Amino acid sequence: MVAILDSDESQGATSGLGGRLRRFGQSLWSFLPKGLYARALIIIIAPMVLLQSVVAFIFMERHWEAMTRRLSEATAGSIAAVIDMYQDYGEQDNYAGLIEVARQRMGLSVQVLPKGELPPERPRPYFDLLDRTLSNELARHVSRPYWIDTVGRSRHVEIQIRLEDAVLRFITHRSQTYASNSHIFLIWMVGTSLVLLTVAILFLHNQIKPVVRLAEAADAFGKGRPVPEDFRARGAREVRQAASAFIEMRDRIERHVEQRTAMLAGVSHDLRTILTRFRLELAMIDGRVDTDALKSDVEEMQAMLEDYMSFAKGSSGEETALHDVRALIAEIEQEAARLSRRFELKMAHDGPMVVSIKRRALKRAITNLVTNAVRYAKTVQVSVGLDGHWLRIEVDDDGPGIVADKREEVFRPFYRLDTARNQDVGNTGLGLAISRDIARTHGGDIWLEDSPLGGLKAIIQVPV
Repeated sequence: MVAILDSDESQGATSGLGGRLRRFGQSLWSFLPKGLYARALIIIIAPMVLLQSVVAFIFMERHWEAMTRRLSEATAGSIAAVIDMYQDYGEQDNYAGLIEVARQRMGLSVQVLPKGELPPERPRPYFDLLDRTLSNELARHVSRPYWIDTVGRSRHVEIQIRLEDAVLRFITHRSQTYASNSHIFLIWMVGTSLVLLTVAILFLHNQIKPVVRLAEAADAFGKGRPVPEDFRARGAREVRQAASAFIEMRDRIERHVEQRTAMLAGVSHDLRTILTRFRLELAMIDGRVDTDALKSDVEEMQAMLEDYMSFAKGSSGEETALHDVRALIAEIEQEAARLSRRFELKMAHDGPMVVSIKRRALKRAITNLVTNAVRYAKTVQVSVGLDGHWLRIEVDDDGPGIVADKREEVFRPFYRLDTARNQDVGNTGLGLAISRDIARTHGGDIWLEDSPLGGLKAIIQVPV
């Protein structure tokens, strides 16, 4: 039992650690840039910064510190030599010869002070390499009480050594005890890095620009908008291949749509000719037989043919342009009023709502939704507004609605429900399919939800 408990506890601890690591990774991922340009810059900059950090650390560790230690060792050795000379020198010339030799041969300024105490020790900086290294070398070479000042003078270092009968004061240049030219290496490293980064950023910008242009062209084509006229294959070989493949795909799709539309237009023309002949023959019967049923069948065939053609054509042949959606909805409202089909209109904005759309196609899509709503409901509301970068149109009704598991199937071509919402014999099952096709050619979509009125809510959303 104990072993089982221990195993469960270890698994819980492992899963808890794994969960924390996943959450940390997700939070870290949320801060990373999402764009290709920014990520490419990180790929270039991060290794360069890491490499330079390693090089700088190795340089500081191996060169800077070693040079400072050797210079401090030489200075401490010179001070020890002056002390030995002082003890054997004598006072015949007040140590003038000793001072001159130290100045010329060792680069040390020496003063012989009367016997006394050393100045009070100052607080030493924790990260001062010179203070630490020089103190260690003086303790090793001189082995006498000493006092050093590496902070008070910017370009000089002061050292005082207490002897039995005097205090020797040494002043030397900081460059004699400290590798002071190391910053030149850092300046060169940082300067060349900035130059390389500038060149890399400019070059990367030129390489990323064709990818952005390709994405914009594909997005415009997906929304049914014309591809920019100046778009062509450019950039690196792989990007040019992708752009060329996109251009060829666009041309094939346009040829396919044109061929399909031309074929269906020809079929429609032939069928309309036959239907016209049926009407003439029915008109010539002169009431000798009951022709009402035949006339009804002809009208239904005509309506079905028009729906088939609308579905096949979609929004092809119409160019995208700027139009006022408020005027478009007002036009639909007037047409519905002439047919005694009224609905309540709610506009989110008072002024014009000018967006880039295919006007005739979008009007047909909205009309299909409104027609379905007023056919099966008593109360219909149409709401129009802008939601960020999207045009959002909602059609609410209080009709019988559609069950949730059938709401996606009704968008299939020629699909009819057996419920009360689809008992119209004139229905071809293409209205919602045509609306969705138009919305998707704009780069948007249509979906169905429950309406607060108790029926169905149809939402059409297209980018602006």
